[in-house]
Amino acid sequence: MSLIKALLMGGILTFLVSGAISGGGSKGGFLNIHELAIAGHPLDWSWPLFIVSSAIAWGIMLMMR
Repeated sequence: MSLIKALLMGGILTFLVSGAISGGGSKGGFLNIHELAIAGHPLDWSWPLFIVSSAIAWGIMLMMR
């Protein structure tokens, strides 16, 4: 269950950070922020950032047990 919660929190964090970085006109270097279209709506997204933020959130949730 903590993995599902971590994926949700990682997705929210990725959405916010990617939007802030790409709003400044940067592509994020290693983060490779790109535009992702979902149902015709453009979103800024980064898969490396999603994986890292989900792993960190999962680790924190496991430590809270």
